[in-house]
Amino acid sequence: MTKAPGSREGKTSGRGQRDLRVRVKTAKGRKLSSKLWLERQLNDPYVVRAKREGYRGRAAYKILELDDKYRFLVPGARVVDLGCAPGGWCQVAVARVNALGEKSGKKIGRVLGLDLQEVDPIAGAEIHQLDFLSDGADDQVKEWLGGPADVVMSDMAASSSGHKNTDHLRIVALVEAAAQLAFDVLEPGGTFVAKVLAGGAETEMQALLKRNFEKVANVKPPASRSDSSEKFVVALGFKGRPDEDAPED
Repeated sequence: MTKAPGSREGKTSGRGQRDLRVRVKTAKGRKLSSKLWLERQLNDPYVVRAKREGYRGRAAYKILELDDKYRFLVPGARVVDLGCAPGGWCQVAVARVNALGEKSGKKIGRVLGLDLQEVDPIAGAEIHQLDFLSDGADDQVKEWLGGPADVVMSDMAASSSGHKNTDHLRIVALVEAAAQLAFDVLEPGGTFVAKVLAGGAETEMQALLKRNFEKVANVKPPASRSDSSEKFVVALGFKGRPDEDAPED
């Protein structure tokens, strides 16, 4: 009888316990890299937990863990999620800022998700297809929100080229662009959160954030895979739109 790709075929250990790790059978036409990726997904506790708790992906736990530490998704906050697909970060933000008004006596927040592609609706979030790099995107965001944002967050990553240094430079450029949008739409005191890849080319980006925020932290949350080079920058206490004519320190 043919076993399903995700069948549990663990062997019994010396203590009589059964190894329940899911092992993926090699299928015709399936590359080894695809087999290993599928096997990792099936055995990832965050993937299992996301399915059980109704999140659209394991990435939801990254923003949950960051917010548990820094507390920026508070009831009443207005949040912009850049590159929001598939929507896990929006789901977390909706619950934490009370966008559905479910927490009696708490302020009601707003969640605005932006992406180049169409994203399935998320209760409590307002989703728009928009290139945040386009002219007038900042004004459009503030119009949709009805004012400035309290949080701008981004889990975006540029398409992989297969070349580590090139991918690092691309994501740094993406984060810098997201930061510029944040400068235009954030309320003083606001927060900017973005994914970056460790690689050494982000020095200027870090300096830019430190000039414009009271505190800048670089964090690798537990939900971020240990073998990944990703980390997250959390910039707190926005000082206000920088004066481009002012001399730098």
